[in-house]
Parts: sequence; structure tokens; C-alpha cells
Amino acid sequence: MPDSSDQIPALPLDAQGILELAARSMFQLFSTVSQGMFLVDLRGRIVWVNEGYQRFLPDLGLTSVDQFVGRTVEEVIPNTQMRRVLETGQPVLIDLLTNRAGTFVVSRIPLRDDAGKVIGAIGIVLFDHPETTLQPLISKFALLQRDLDDARRELAAQRSQSQRGAGAGDRRTKYTFASFVGSSPAATEVKRQARRAAQSASPVLLLGETGTGKELLAHAIHAASQRASGPFVGVNIAAVPDTLLEAEFFGVAPGAYTGADRKGRDGKFKLADGGTLFLDEIGDMPASLQAKLLRALQEGEIEPLGSNTLVPFDVRVVAATSRDLGALVREGRFREDLFYRLHVLPVRVPPLRERPGDIPALVEVLGEDLALRNGTAPPELLSDAMALLAAQPWRGNIRELRNVLEQAAMRSDSQSIDAEQLRMILREAGVEPAAPVAESRLPPEAAAGQDSLLRPLSVQVAELERRAIAAAMAANDGNKLATSRMLGISRATLYGRLENPD
Repeated sequence: MPDSSDQIPALPLDAQGILELAARSMFQLFSTVSQGMFLVDLRGRIVWVNEGYQRFLPDLGLTSVDQFVGRTVEEVIPNTQMRRVLETGQPVLIDLLTNRAGTFVVSRIPLRDDAGKVIGAIGIVLFDHPETTLQPLISKFALLQRDLDDARRELAAQRSQSQRGAGAGDRRTKYTFASFVGSSPAATEVKRQARRAAQSASPVLLLGETGTGKELLAHAIHAASQRASGPFVGVNIAAVPDTLLEAEFFGVAPGAYTGADRKGRDGKFKLADGGTLFLDEIGDMPASLQAKLLRALQEGEIEPLGSNTLVPFDVRVVAATSRDLGALVREGRFREDLFYRLHVLPVRVPPLRERPGDIPALVEVLGEDLALRNGTAPPELLSDAMALLAAQPWRGNIRELRNVLEQAAMRSDSQSIDAEQLRMILREAGVEPAAPVAESRLPPEAAAGQDSLLRPLSVQVAELERRAIAAAMAANDGNKLATSRMLGISRATLYGRLENPD
């Protein structure tokens, strides 16, 4: 048997030699595993760039390495803070850099000679697509942001209550746009539209299936509007009997009818004066009340039940419905003039099945919320369970997802939840679970005798990414710029995926 010592490379015996070897190894490691790396001298001129970083050069407007090496870092990398590292000698271990090549997570580390004097610096691109790579951190930030917003609203409500009297703090928003979890293109677009709507005084109509977050967005629109300091008053039309809706909206004059309060009662329009009135499930409003609502919106005044006095009001209306208002208009069940009065700034809230990429973030936020409410640790979903959730149609949208998670957390003997537990809960609810994409793609003969859900989630995501890139390239006839725009990624990222598909 050969001596095992012959198979071990000899190491320098002195500490300085080991330190130099470690430095070389670390440099080679960063150059290999990072998305890109380059070196600058003390004057800020780029003296070396690795192959990984060269992928970003076309997006920086450069056609060759010769146009990059030898120039000052500010000339070729917009918004860089490398000069500050050279001047102060202080490293910047984690930072976000955004320029025309995209958004990157970067590190900047000074280089020193034996005497400790700064002689240059290393720039390292850690991630070139942080919104995807750092999704768990982004989700946690969204949760912290929501808690911070809640605390700010609570303080504002307390100040408002002390200034305006008791009851003023009872009509306030519960959510902001940070509460609408998701970074998918569909979620980003609906938040963009809602933010634009918040800056207007016109009525907003939120359209979407039940459980998609329409009420949350109504709160967020109010919180981001110029009426944020005013009350937010909501009424679910479907939950109020038709006979009581008029009184609920317009109020009741003192002694209007037998049994009425002798002091009268303010309606929702009056309570929302100076703020926002949220009309949920507007499609369920009876025809007899639609005309009165239209007149109130047009004239800006109401007539309480049993009164002959017109009362002016100042509210911004946000309406929502899960029904097809256009079809109701064609069927004569919803007034066309009221439809056009409300359909000024329509915002379609996408169902959960159109943004499956947001499910991991939603699971984390919902799990944290369940843990806080129940005083338990948040559930941990195994990769097969997460893949199963991403494949479901979610007819009840986020409300259904929350219900499934809560059942799984309450019924599990372990903090970890696997796909089989979720399948059982879905079947008990009368839903046949859809197969994850990786499983349904396998032919029967390949699927026999194996459980594709045991494949790592990262492998499944990589396969989906490759298919998406191939489809986009085909749709754009191989045009990489058009493909990167379609996919919402930088050209540098696309080049990297094409060069290294694994």
C-alpha cells in the first residue's frame, strides 16, 4: 500500500507561506464562484478583469476588454463607489449597484501591501439578479416593512385621536403596498397601477377573483393618497341585507321610523367624509339603490333616510368586485351610467395562478403571521411541498392558500411539512391536487417507480428557466435584446444563462 503522505501536497512550513497560499486560494475561489471580478490600482484604473465580468461589457456599451482595461473605473462603470474604497481604505462588503447593465449585489475590498498601505481594490459581483437570488431576504424585508408600517399607522392614529377626539382612530387603514407580497411581473404591475391610482382623486375600480387581495389594495391606495390622514371606511355590500343598505350608506334621521335611534345615525358616506369610502362587492348592489348611489356620487351630497335635508360630503370612492360588471350591464342588472362612473381607473388584481413565482414569498409571510397569531414556530415546507403548492390552480387564491397552510401547521406533528400532507388536505376539501410541473412532464414509463418530487427544487427551477429562455429566443428569432426585455432580465444575465445553462 502506498504511503498516504505521498498523496498529500507539501505545504509551506512557515506561517507567511501558508497565508500567501490561502490568499491565492481565496482569490481563485472568488474569481470562480462570483458573477464577475476586476482589479483597480491606486489611481482607480482597471488593471485586470476575469472572464465572468466580461459578460457585462456589452450592457455597459463596450465591445471589447481593451475598452475596459486601462480606463478609470468611473468611466466604464456608472454609479460605482470604488473611489471611496481607495480613498478611505474601508471595505464595502455588501452593496447594491444599479446602472444600465442592471442591478447587482457587489463587494469592494481594498488591497494593501506588506506595510498596510492601500495599493488598489477588488470589485466583486456577488449576484446579478438579486430580486430572484435574494427572494427570502426580500420577503423578510417585506414582513418587517409591514410591521413598521403598522406601527407608524398606530402612532398616527393615536395622534389623530388625541387631536380630533375619541373614535377618530377607529377608521384607519391596516395595510400599505408593502403588505401586497410579491415581486413577480404580475404583482409588480398591479402595484404600479394602484400607486398611480392613489395619486388621483377619481374613483378606482378593483377587479379580480375573491381572495386576491382587493381589500388590501384598497387600504394601500388610501394610505398612499393625499387623504391618508382622513378616515378609511369600508362596507361589504354582499354582507348587508338589501333592506338595510340605504340606511347603511346614507344614515338615518332622528325618529325616521319606529325603533330608529332618537339621535339619528350617520351613514358610511358621512363617516368617510374627508377620506376614502371602500365599496366592496359593488356588483351585488340591488338595482333600487344603484340610482341613489349614482346621484350621490354625481352631486356630492346625500339625503339621510327620513330627512328632507341634503348633506354634502367629500369622499374618494374605491370600489371592488369579483363579478363581471360588463356582463351585468349587458344583462340589465347593473346600471350602465353607474358603471362608467366607477370604471374610471380600473385595476385588475391577478389571481394567484398567474403569479406562481410569488408563492414561496407568500408562504413565508403567511407562515410568519400564523406563527405570531398562534405563538408557535412558523411551518417549514419541504421542497416537494413547495413545488406542489406552485402547481395548484388556487380557485380561492391567497385565502385558500392561507387555509391550507394553517390546516397543515395545526395538524402536523412536525414543524416540517411535506407534499403528502398537503395532498391530503386538498383532497379533503374536494380538490384533486395538480401534479408539479416536473412530475407532469415525465412520460408514464419514466415516472413509474420514482417520485419526481424528490428532485431538488433548484433543479426544477433551472429546467423551467431553460425552457422559458428557449421559448423567448424562438419567439424573438434569436434577438437577445428583445429576449432579455421579454423575460425582464439584463442582457448580461441572459448571456450568462446561454453560456452556462446549468
